[in-house]
Amino acid sequence: MRLVHLLRGLTVELDLFGAEFASRNGLHPTDLRALIHLLDASRAGEVVTPGRLGEALHLNSAGTTGLVDRLERLGLIRRERDPQDRRRVRLLVEERAMELGQGFFGGLIGDLLAEMRRFDPAELATARRFLEAMTGVVTAARQDGREEAAGPTPARGSS
Repeated sequence: MRLVHLLRGLTVELDLFGAEFASRNGLHPTDLRALIHLLDASRAGEVVTPGRLGEALHLNSAGTTGLVDRLERLGLIRRERDPQDRRRVRLLVEERAMELGQGFFGGLIGDLLAEMRRFDPAELATARRFLEAMTGVVTAARQDGREEAAGPTPARGSS
């Protein structure tokens, strides 16, 4: 249980750090989650449309539109026609958002990287596997919770 409590503590600290960034920049916590999702997708070479962003953040269409409008008004993202499919609009993070993030989180990231240098590659590989597994467990539990909230599903093998 000690590791579970340590994970919870790290999650709380990171959440508080993110909340401070959001507060200082006039953002809602959902705005920050949207920016993180868009940055992660960009690093992975994935296209994010407003619909996909709303799905990832569990927002309805109106909520997604408000979110995208707000982030665009703040100069943090932009809508752009997808060159592969002109009917589709994709969302891109503006340089201003990356500069704000780097200015606020850069020191923490540097400190984290410095601390990681105290571990050998095998230890870091184990930590990576552990964190990936824990993330998978939490993601599955969250998805199961949504399915349970939607109502009962028929039992397997019943007709």
